[in-house]
Amino acid sequence: MSATSGEPASGSVTALLTWRARDVRDVRGIGGSVARRVVIGDLRVQAVERDGRGRSFTIVHPDGAVHEAADRFLRGYDGSGTQRIYAYLLLDHLRWLEREALAPETVSLQDLKRYMVALGAAWRGPYGQPWREGRRPFGQSALSAAAACVKGFYLHQALLGINPELGPQLHLTRLPSRADRQRAFLGHVQRELPANPLAPPRQRRRHPKLPPDGAREMLLEAVTTARDRLVVTWLADGGFRIGELCGLHLADLHLRDGAACAQCRSPHVHVCHRDGNPNRAAAKTKHPWQPENGVITGGLIKRASPAMIHAYFEYITTEYPQDAGHGMLLVQLHGDSAGQPWTPDAARGMLRRAGTRAGLGKVIPHAFRHGFATAVLDASGGNLVIARDAGGWASTTVVSETYAHADLHDPAFGAALRRVWGEQR
Repeated sequence: MSATSGEPASGSVTALLTWRARDVRDVRGIGGSVARRVVIGDLRVQAVERDGRGRSFTIVHPDGAVHEAADRFLRGYDGSGTQRIYAYLLLDHLRWLEREALAPETVSLQDLKRYMVALGAAWRGPYGQPWREGRRPFGQSALSAAAACVKGFYLHQALLGINPELGPQLHLTRLPSRADRQRAFLGHVQRELPANPLAPPRQRRRHPKLPPDGAREMLLEAVTTARDRLVVTWLADGGFRIGELCGLHLADLHLRDGAACAQCRSPHVHVCHRDGNPNRAAAKTKHPWQPENGVITGGLIKRASPAMIHAYFEYITTEYPQDAGHGMLLVQLHGDSAGQPWTPDAARGMLRRAGTRAGLGKVIPHAFRHGFATAVLDASGGNLVIARDAGGWASTTVVSETYAHADLHDPAFGAALRRVWGEQR
């Protein structure tokens, strides 16, 4: 194994973990962030390579020694994206404990609630000194993830006999709702579900941030390379997450009718989750996939539009390097890393700069996914199944809660209100 801190591997794992790694965390998609800085004399997250099988994440002390309690908890999520998220969320909590002169062995439920308030949870009354000063509070999803991480950590501690009084206070249950019963197998026999006293009240996800009007056309004029035009086109027409797009391999693209996979007659793309991509990009969903006689089958299948196919062939015939041995779709075009796989952060930066040049302000890749879902739902007459499968969501409930509502700017919406207001006068 080798650490990913930029220093050549040598010696034992313990020696590797003593290198001063960068504490870099940008909690995209769930809100909030941890400052980008070199950590000296502080707890930090350490990523460790697993010989081509992805990375594992743990927490280490300033001297490089592994934080045993955190490591035991994080091992239960080894090999999953959850481990990375929980590592950084747990790091923030452990640093807060040090600041408050508390320890995992003695912390109380009231202390944990104070921590959630410090992250941004609603609270009536004072709660102590500010935490994460100068940074925006966690959003709803980030608070839910932090609550699940903290609860899981202390339940794991209680199972080991550490702070056992806290375990029963966190191990609560609630009655299942109608939505819970509909989602679960044999939901009609459920009598209770686990509850988290640290979690914020659940809020409906409505009115997501859509791209500005005309953003696609204006960005296509502002970008300067065929690769960037491909990114804008595929985000707008395919509803890709940025990790999915940057994680695509050329073998995943079946851009002709009657492809050999025989899973979709029209041109399409197989979105496959891979842990070992050199640019660290990976699909969020882990649909089973495999190569059969050199042909990719399975994964999440997304239809490809004619504009997507045109953008692909423009890019592949003019800018894609002929000697790229990694087989990934998006590559760096300039600099010392020319020809290497393009990272999601680089793609975000390209869109941000192009949005500024086009006068659109900050453009976020995920806004195109929201716009794609809204457009598909409108074009299909509100068919939730079509919108779910087109975008690759886990359930129609997500689509319904997020997108299945009236457009506040729809002329029909405004006409209905004006008619009501006219009747009231």
